[in-house]
Amino acid sequence: MDGKTLEFVTYCIAKLSSVLHLPQQEIYRRLSASGILYDYIVPSYDVLHTFSSRYLMEDLTDYMREKGVL
Repeated sequence: MDGKTLEFVTYCIAKLSSVLHLPQQEIYRRLSASGILYDYIVPSYDVLHTFSSRYLMEDLTDYMREKGVL
């Protein structure tokens, strides 16, 4: 994972933590365990980083619900 992708992943975790009122460690655990982190966020960085913050959070929380981790 390159620096830009790592920075984006960190941003997603921090923002989800704020939106969902859960600790960042818990967000990381859920994203990692469900495969969302390494099977969706990291490979889709080129597209996802162009989304607005609001749309990105809606997309990620919807996907977390689909995966049963939210």
